[in-house]
Amino acid sequence: MESGLMEPTLYSIEAIAILNNDGNRLLAKYYGKTFPTAKEQKAFEKNLFKKTHRANAEVIMLDGLTIVYRSNVDLFFYVMGSCHENELMLNSVLNCLYDSVNQILRKNVEARTLLENLDVILLAIDEICDGGIVLEADSTSVVQRVALRSDDIPLGEQTVAQVLQSAKEQLKWSLLK
Repeated sequence: MESGLMEPTLYSIEAIAILNNDGNRLLAKYYGKTFPTAKEQKAFEKNLFKKTHRANAEVIMLDGLTIVYRSNVDLFFYVMGSCHENELMLNSVLNCLYDSVNQILRKNVEARTLLENLDVILLAIDEICDGGIVLEADSTSVVQRVALRSDDIPLGEQTVAQVLQSAKEQLKWSLLK
């Protein structure tokens, strides 16, 4: 095989991050080995925010990564891929992330409501991307999956946290009777 050609791979991303309007991390998931330590990640995020918080662009190349981003009120949404990754694919992941968050937070996309619903937002990110591999780019599908109520899910498919929450609810109602 010629050394200049790359092996075909699945569409993948290096990281997803949501920063507040001071450049501080509210949520970040790193999938690649580009920034292995939390210290390196924080330094990268500070640099990224410094380069993007006043820019009008939607795509930036930084530290060997292609980064697409968008801001809303007091939040900055970032999706990062390798320098070889397709910007349109990264942008579709960004749009899916933003639209999912927008629907989950009922169009109240700001830092406070994001933090209050962080568990659902993290579930949405896991539905969009698993280990850096893009699974879903349709926000409606993502929101439907994370919005499933635990009593609609068969017991065998529930997480331990969901089972405990369900048990707490049943106990509370039995004590109130």
